Amino acid sequence: MSRKKVFLRRGPAAALALGALCGAAFSEPIRQVEFAPDPGKAEIQVRADRPASYRISRLLTGKFAEHLWWNIYNGMDAQILRNPTFGEYTFRAGPMSPDGVALFLWRDSAIDAELQRQARRYGWPETALEGLVRARRDGLACFWARVGPAEEVRVSPDVGPKGSRAQRIQIACAGQGVCQWTWLPAHRTRRYELAVYGRAPEPFPLKVELRDESGASCAEVSLGRLADSWGWLRARLELPADVPPEARYRLALLGERPGQAVLRCVFLRPADHVEGFDPDVVRLLKALRLPLLRWPGGNFVSGYHWRDGVGPAATRPSRPNYAWGGVEPNTFGTDEFLRFCQVVGCEPMICVNAGSGSPEEAAAWVEYCNGATNTPMGALRAANGHPEPYRVRHWEIGNELWGRWQFYWTTPEGYADRFDRFVRAMRAVDPTIQVYACGEPVFRGSRWNRTILRRIRAPWNAITDHPLIGGSVPQTADPLDVYRDFMAVPEALEAKWAALREEMSRAGVKNPRLGVTELQLFARVGRRGDPAKPVRLTSETLPRQSSITEAVYDTLIYHACVRLGPFVSLVTHSAVVNHGGGLRKERERVWADPCYYARAAFAVFCGRRPLPVRIRCGEARAPGVLPDLRAAAPGVRYGLVDALAAEDGQGGMWISLIHRGTDGPIRTRVRWTGLEAADRAELWLLQADKPWQGNTLGRPDQVAPRVVRIATEPGALTLELPPFSVARLRIRARKP
Repeated sequence: MSRKKVFLRRGPAAALALGALCGAAFSEPIRQVEFAPDPGKAEIQVRADRPASYRISRLLTGKFAEHLWWNIYNGMDAQILRNPTFGEYTFRAGPMSPDGVALFLWRDSAIDAELQRQARRYGWPETALEGLVRARRDGLACFWARVGPAEEVRVSPDVGPKGSRAQRIQIACAGQGVCQWTWLPAHRTRRYELAVYGRAPEPFPLKVELRDESGASCAEVSLGRLADSWGWLRARLELPADVPPEARYRLALLGERPGQAVLRCVFLRPADHVEGFDPDVVRLLKALRLPLLRWPGGNFVSGYHWRDGVGPAATRPSRPNYAWGGVEPNTFGTDEFLRFCQVVGCEPMICVNAGSGSPEEAAAWVEYCNGATNTPMGALRAANGHPEPYRVRHWEIGNELWGRWQFYWTTPEGYADRFDRFVRAMRAVDPTIQVYACGEPVFRGSRWNRTILRRIRAPWNAITDHPLIGGSVPQTADPLDVYRDFMAVPEALEAKWAALREEMSRAGVKNPRLGVTELQLFARVGRRGDPAKPVRLTSETLPRQSSITEAVYDTLIYHACVRLGPFVSLVTHSAVVNHGGGLRKERERVWADPCYYARAAFAVFCGRRPLPVRIRCGEARAPGVLPDLRAAAPGVRYGLVDALAAEDGQGGMWISLIHRGTDGPIRTRVRWTGLEAADRAELWLLQADKPWQGNTLGRPDQVAPRVVRIATEPGALTLELPPFSVARLRIRARKP
């Protein structure tokens, strides 16, 4: 086997070009790799006295939040109920129209089946599903059912205070009304807050009741009377101490006498919410030291109009979600997003609607966020309770507008025209904002990017990439081959991103930058393939976003970003809750995927200067079962061990280590020069037994980090790196 130095799969020439791109202060690149014959051993050499001239971006470990299923609503948002605004609920059929708008189910039988499927996830017992389906067909909003016979509890759509859908309910007897089944975070708190916004032609007394599945009453409180004018009724509920935390509950709004009412919204929140946000999500994101959060999309943004999401929550319109189906209640809008960023301590990034939106709408959005109170939108922001400007710096002009699944997608020439118009309008409001052009993924090709580089006229320097790489893999594929391919993807991305930077420079873009604004594994189980071969790849054995694979993969991506120097300015990983990898929330319980821990571990590198590393290790080659990798970069070679080092600001250093092989532990010798180390180093280790292993509701800490201390020698230490692992070493300087 050859022992020549290999930097990228293209060999030394590509490495020298990459070293020039990095702008390092030393003659050698940040990483040099030599393939060795023994796959069970590796050597890492770090030059602790030769830091680069640049610092690692502080924005590499950001996240992305989109209005998609259970990411924001019933995710980041602490509000518990489903469809709390009684909106017209749509169910996505899958295909898109020629304009890139989601098509919705229209046959009652298909809608009934999908409604029941989703209701089960939210705690509806089987015995209640028939009543749920009938109620929808009779005119009751989705995820609400009657309390009482259909002939006595009459329901119909109605109109809210500003034209959006509301719900009229007419009851014949006291104790009738509407209900919804749900899980509660009773493991964390027994106290809850209920708020109802509505009206009634005649005074209508309401009460709220919680019952468990046995039918036993757990809490009951009178809300007061709805009057002829729109208004709020509020109450507090408390579960008894002996109620089991895993129980599901029926929340019912009941009339205390016959009559009718029109309900616009019903909100149920745990009393320990943090300004309306889930306290566990807030706590975990604070611990993550989240630097940046991108919002509101994603595909969703191409049909989103920001004015729908500001002002009093009860009067905001509910709209169909034109990207993902369902209803968009608009209760989590600009002010809520920016307050969420303040609460968790991160910087915001807003992606504007450059699909169905206009430059004028985007400019008004910038003014709402950043304008003084003597501007029209700044005055509106102040009237909504936020006199101080938010000073949002990062603005992305559209999402994936090269894709036909995007609302009002376009051609590269069309996007260049849109970008120029949007940037002119937005910078006329605030010339200091950083704008990001919507780039096509480098794995897909280069026509879009080359065209917009040539045609954009507005001043700019930043483009985006969405490396959502994977594709459909046959069931006969070896799951370990899927993992091996994912371990090769960061090498291919690094080379393609380096080429993109060169293209931008040749096109005259000064100080070019890349924002990776969506990132996650994207493989799925496909058809069986060869019927003569056994099925090996299933949903259980697929390396996925919730498994250790995403943690290893993301860290390799961060390594690649750092090696490209200042070029990669930010990464917003997909996504915060219940989408991609990050946090999971089910039955109102929140836990972390393995990639959450890996991201928290890598955050210590951000803001530090990288150090040059030489690696000697075994090699592997991508087997090519991932269609995206096979098409864009076949046969990628990579080292079984990857490493990144950075100064720690206190005379010592951090080292990030990855074992991306599959065949057992690697005995790794770490050496360094230019540092007199303390007697012990700290090893943080995240590992799993299989690449598809992750955390679940029943086992939320199955894959969690552990920290051990290991002895150092003069200028060296030795450790065993297990497969499917992410490791971080802290080597402190010896105290004088």
